[in-house]
Amino acid sequence: MKNSILFNAKKLGTFEASNRVVLAPMTRSRTAQPDDVPTDLMAEYYAQRASAGFIITEATQISSQGKGYSFTPGMFTPEQVTGWKKVTQAIHQADGHIVSQLWHVGRMSHASFHVDGLPVAPSAIAPDAQVWVVGEDGIGRMVDCPIPRELSKQDIKDIVLDYRLAASNAIEAGFDGIEIHGGNGYLIDQFLRRSSNKRNDEYGGSITNRLRFVMEVVEAVSEEIGANKVGIRLAPFITQRGMHDIEAIDAILLASKKFNDLGLAYIHLSEADWDDAPLVSDEFRQALRLNFNGSIVVAGNYTAKTGADLIDSGLVDFIAYGRKFLANPDLPYRFKHDLPLNDITDPSTLFGGDARGYTDYPRYSDQASVAQSNDSTKPTAEILR
Repeated sequence: MKNSILFNAKKLGTFEASNRVVLAPMTRSRTAQPDDVPTDLMAEYYAQRASAGFIITEATQISSQGKGYSFTPGMFTPEQVTGWKKVTQAIHQADGHIVSQLWHVGRMSHASFHVDGLPVAPSAIAPDAQVWVVGEDGIGRMVDCPIPRELSKQDIKDIVLDYRLAASNAIEAGFDGIEIHGGNGYLIDQFLRRSSNKRNDEYGGSITNRLRFVMEVVEAVSEEIGANKVGIRLAPFITQRGMHDIEAIDAILLASKKFNDLGLAYIHLSEADWDDAPLVSDEFRQALRLNFNGSIVVAGNYTAKTGADLIDSGLVDFIAYGRKFLANPDLPYRFKHDLPLNDITDPSTLFGGDARGYTDYPRYSDQASVAQSNDSTKPTAEILR
């Protein structure tokens, strides 16, 4: 893989990515409590993976209302911004680049995160889904989401402002850009789809109306920090969490034209990664490429080869890796030299906890050093065998 296109540099917005291997956003739930502040441990985790072409952080709530899982970070208080500065400084000291993924979970939340016990959504429809919540006993569990409260028009205006302020905070914290989370059944996705949006005002009904909220968010953020520092994540083929809608593809393709007109830096597709997941057709990829002149990032169950092949096709520009990058902090190096990959050792360490299963995955050079040290203690005849 040494000469693979995966290792070609490419301009992305305001910076040049040194390669096409991206750290995908992954919720890890390791903030300091009670205020969801990023920590030194988080800075270490991201810095270990600074060899990525660029890093997309775990999803970060734009407000207390936007929270849906325990211990996820925020971007709306001075303390949170200060915590994130540790992360961005560590990445930049390692010559890396990092963008902040900003989200509002909408109905994908739990009563314990809200004073009135009600998450919010375009319509008062429960998602038939669960979120990870740490109880009073300190143990995290998957719990059902309640029926949310329908957002008023003033609520919607307030949330757009929250996105704008969070984007400004991210730039203050030193991020190279931001990614708006518009997929996977969270608030923006909830507005996009008829299954979760039953409104009969200007935010519901037609595709144009259902796109109104995301366009207001994107326009506000672009005005605040510059469109060339903005990306958006979309999930056109993921239907979990009650998000099935045969018009989803049409809505997203229409949105991509609007994002192109605004000059967004990139679109990031969250693709299903289970074995029998729906395939993303070349027809869709070609239509998206025709509509959008910026970069296209994809995240799914890609290997080094399948990722490189897709970039070679000209239909995408970057491949984002999640679980592989989680267990292999030096993933680009391992890909480049065709080296074996670590597996995730303990799934219970994915959400919450300490350094175990977070910053203790070894680089290949560390493993090789240990192996060499062990061999040096063996009798010569055994080493030569």
